[in-house]
Amino acid sequence: MKLSVRKKFLYRISQKVNNGYDTYDSAVVVATSEDDARTIHPHAYENIVNDKKYWSNDWVEYNDRHEIKVEYIGVADSEQLRGVILASFNAG
Repeated sequence: MKLSVRKKFLYRISQKVNNGYDTYDSAVVVATSEDDARTIHPHAYENIVNDKKYWSNDWVEYNDRHEIKVEYIGVADSEQLRGVILASFNAG
């Protein structure tokens, strides 16, 4: 039996909700969909469902993840793993 492999895509995720010092403003991620991209934290936390406590500190609140802008970039290489490729952090 052949296992179905989900296609992965490249997305740029960004937010304008939490723009102070020591926050992420954007990242390039590999995800299976726009909704999946919203569940990837720029600091490479596995999934916001598992790490809700970290989101208000340097990204957006868990319940405000709809505020994350997701832009399609292209198709990811089949070898690329789901997660963060590059993130933009505003150190203070």
